[in-house]
Amino acid sequence: MSQSNKFNRLIADIGGTHSRLALDSPGKGPEHITIFTNRDFTDLACIIEKYLGGLDPAQSPRTAAFSIASPIAGDLIKLTNIQWEFSVSDYQSRFGLEKLHVINDFFAIALAIPGLRDGDRLPIGNGEAIAGYPVGVIGPGTGLGVAGLVPAGDDWIPIAGEGGHVTLAAVTEKEARLIELVRKEFGHVSAERLVSGPGLAILYQTLARREGKTVEPLAAPELIRRARAREDTLAVEAADTFLAMLGTVAGNLALTLGALGGIYLAGGILPRIPDLLQASCFRARFMDKGRYRPYLETIPTWLITTETPALNGLQAYLRREDSAV
Repeated sequence: MSQSNKFNRLIADIGGTHSRLALDSPGKGPEHITIFTNRDFTDLACIIEKYLGGLDPAQSPRTAAFSIASPIAGDLIKLTNIQWEFSVSDYQSRFGLEKLHVINDFFAIALAIPGLRDGDRLPIGNGEAIAGYPVGVIGPGTGLGVAGLVPAGDDWIPIAGEGGHVTLAAVTEKEARLIELVRKEFGHVSAERLVSGPGLAILYQTLARREGKTVEPLAAPELIRRARAREDTLAVEAADTFLAMLGTVAGNLALTLGALGGIYLAGGILPRIPDLLQASCFRARFMDKGRYRPYLETIPTWLITTETPALNGLQAYLRREDSAV
């Protein structure tokens, strides 16, 4: 293998809405980052071919690492929030790769956390991390991703999970009524059902239906714009409810992991609305756990502000693989 392509390794963060592809080089951040809109392509292979076709042949990778918004088990990978699937072994052969690593997207984000600097995160409320304790990661986007990070000596062990699919519990009577309306339509109401981009749209429609109103279907970006401009009272209420519910689910994660090392917020939505997040009751709901309120008050919550945490995590994953050889 030539020195040029030995270190030009393909890294790809594949979400439900967008895919971010880049090259990994030692001692540097992700390079040649390109963002693709998934709906513009019939499958993931088309995105990879498009990206590789734009590279100099000398940069052709022989190793790749993908982070996928999906459970990872076995050779066949099925994405949760887009109707795509692929075989790891088939892609390895198809794209001439000696190695293809596939990990969960929030597993990758968890791996990026030890390398974050203060400028890469924004505190949401108070609390102070205690060294040597677990860390939690949660973030709404097309779905709701969840992961953990457990200390192991001088290193960390990331934990992938599907915590976005836990059953969503109501805290207020209003939330109970909303969840009941959603349950009639969908059956099981997971946290992801409402605490995600599509979930924000469902909240908006459900709030309108509760008031006997008919509103046009709106996607999360437009709802966020309206909420920030405060030009649509239902959009404001939907965003407030969304962030309150996120606070409750994040608090549950902190209790489950004993995350005295802190909770990190990621995903495609929150980095675009730090002002709404800080002004919301997210933190109050995070701490609202009855007798365990004092415990939650000590746990810091941070918004990850770096633009490519999953790609950074994939780089960290490849460094681990290098050191294991």
